[in-house]
Amino acid sequence: MSAKTHFHFTGICGTAMGAVASAMKQRGFTVTGSDANVYPPMSDFLRGQGITIAEGYREENIPPDTDVVVIGNAISRGNPEAEATLDRKLLYHSLPEVMKEYFLRGKRNLVVSGTHGKTTTSSMLAWLLRHAGRNPGFMIGGLPKNLGCGAVFTDSEFTVLEGDEYDTAFFDKRSKFLHYLPECVVINNIEFDHADIYNSLDEIKLTFRRLLNIVPRKGMAFINGDDPNSIDVATGAPCPVTTVGLAETCALRIENITYETDRSSFTLGGIPYSVRMTGEFNIRNAAMAAATAAFAGLTSNEIRDGLENFDGVARRQELRGEVNGIKVIDDFAHHPTAIRLAVQSLRQSHPDSRLWILFEPRSNTTRRAVFQNELAEALALADFAVVAAMQDLHKIPENDRLDPVKLSADIARLGGKGFYLPDVATIVAEVKNHAQPGDVIAVLSNGGFGGIHEKLLAALAS
Repeated sequence: MSAKTHFHFTGICGTAMGAVASAMKQRGFTVTGSDANVYPPMSDFLRGQGITIAEGYREENIPPDTDVVVIGNAISRGNPEAEATLDRKLLYHSLPEVMKEYFLRGKRNLVVSGTHGKTTTSSMLAWLLRHAGRNPGFMIGGLPKNLGCGAVFTDSEFTVLEGDEYDTAFFDKRSKFLHYLPECVVINNIEFDHADIYNSLDEIKLTFRRLLNIVPRKGMAFINGDDPNSIDVATGAPCPVTTVGLAETCALRIENITYETDRSSFTLGGIPYSVRMTGEFNIRNAAMAAATAAFAGLTSNEIRDGLENFDGVARRQELRGEVNGIKVIDDFAHHPTAIRLAVQSLRQSHPDSRLWILFEPRSNTTRRAVFQNELAEALALADFAVVAAMQDLHKIPENDRLDPVKLSADIARLGGKGFYLPDVATIVAEVKNHAQPGDVIAVLSNGGFGGIHEKLLAALAS
């Protein structure tokens, strides 16, 4: 691959694609790209690097002298550039393949995986290394507030990677994290998710076993010792394994947990730490980040100071505004377990408030019926739960769809107050009519939810 000089990125404006394209340009390669949606800030960032971007996908976007086409995860057969690449018999790679060969080989790669907590844990870990002067590279599927961006590649020996079990590309159905050459792996937890590509929990467990199978003998896997699925996956792993958790059976125990309104404290292996976040799940995230940072060589003082200065991740219980004593909070939670943990954390940080959950079923899994009952149980823990309409219903088989009307009825049956409201305007009007000073309104979606946050704040202010 070393003789290749011109790389064309199809789908260049994705966070990860754009970061790698920029890094390739900085290393002296010729880089071009295209995307269906070319808009700031990524478009401005890439053009500022001198990268030519075409808007829309067309065969002629791929220059004649292209050596390698990098095909993004969102690109499928039928895309004009994917078809042209195959017709012209061009060399093509997935983004993880390019990362592996040009940025990860020879590095100390720290891969954070699991169904929940990947973004927060990898953000904490990257920050701990940066705060301690190690200048790590990182690739994170969110926006860590301390780091200013989701991805960067440096000359450091360390790279922190959010390890996604989702598939790599239309031509490579292995999980992305299998390309990341891990020296150390974190498995936060394992549950069924990604119902569009996995048929069962056993299939998901298999891909995590494959991940542990490529950790070297001198590496390490930190496993959630309180999660039976994680323990099952790690049984018989060929690499060293350390269990981390609350149980007495864990090799590295989390103990002495205390919660305040805006922070959580704990000891890990007897060493005290504190983080300015609430909820047991954030303590678990911090414990995994601390354990991995110690493996990487940081001292307990460096870890303690870094955790104390960690500012969190955008869209992870982020306060978007407060009007007339009513807080509007943005959160990415969409899996039933994540919703339940978000409610638990909000209860701890706002114990005297009425809690509203505005939920948009948007992911490939939550739009399916697989979590019909689990979603009701999680949402019923709030004082008021509003379920929005689902988009792109044609992409889900009719007999496999979540029923949002039934979901709202099930929430009420379980003792909560559930509402199915068909659009953002109706939701905003309903909340405005019934919200009171002191209430907390949490918006849960893995998308933009029609800009509901600003619309709510404007309505409450009026």
